[in-house]
Amino acid sequence: MRGADRGIRPLRPPAQRWAVFDAAQGGGYIPALASFQGRRSMGLTIRPSNPALMAVGRILAANRELLVARWAGWISDRLTQAPHIKRPTVERQLTLLIDILIEMAGPLRRQTAQLWFDACEFYGQVAAARGLAAGEVVEEIQHLRELLIRDLSELIAALPARHSMATVLRLNRQVDKGIAHAVVGYTDALVQNLFAQRGTPIPDPLPANDDIVYRLNQFEAELQHLREKSR
Repeated sequence: MRGADRGIRPLRPPAQRWAVFDAAQGGGYIPALASFQGRRSMGLTIRPSNPALMAVGRILAANRELLVARWAGWISDRLTQAPHIKRPTVERQLTLLIDILIEMAGPLRRQTAQLWFDACEFYGQVAAARGLAAGEVVEEIQHLRELLIRDLSELIAALPARHSMATVLRLNRQVDKGIAHAVVGYTDALVQNLFAQRGTPIPDPLPANDDIVYRLNQFEAELQHLREKSR
């Protein structure tokens, strides 16, 4: 007796990966509807419109100082863990990340993508020097997401459904990638601290305040260069 006659569900043919099991037709498989396949492929290509991204950039630029103040205020209690790193230095680092996000909403979004990754990775390195735990690094950048949602909620709600969803997904992706790179930087800093020079710990390998300021100068100069290059 064949497997189909005993009520055993036959294996799905490899050539019909997205086929649908049809019990009404004796337990066979039929190809998926073309409209369903079209919706699947369409969902992978939805992108926010340029006007929507430009509007996001304008709002972020207008609320830049307020965003930095709110973000710095939220993490202020943690700054006391590392008195050797000054509060203005950390606020300057937060400002850099927001400035890069602003440019990523405009015509420089492709050019500033790598700068965003590098700046977030450096944020993780500085977080290690501040004595934070890995989860705290994630929480600090995660709080940026909450601030963005709060400030951009009215704009997102006013956009057409297709563009609003695409804009939210894009912002979420950028923040998620920033978190991932921050964790990488944090982990690398700890490994360097614990196992430098053939496994022998070395004193104070993490960046001091002056080293952080020097690196921030480099990031800001690179961002300014990209801005001038696009003019």
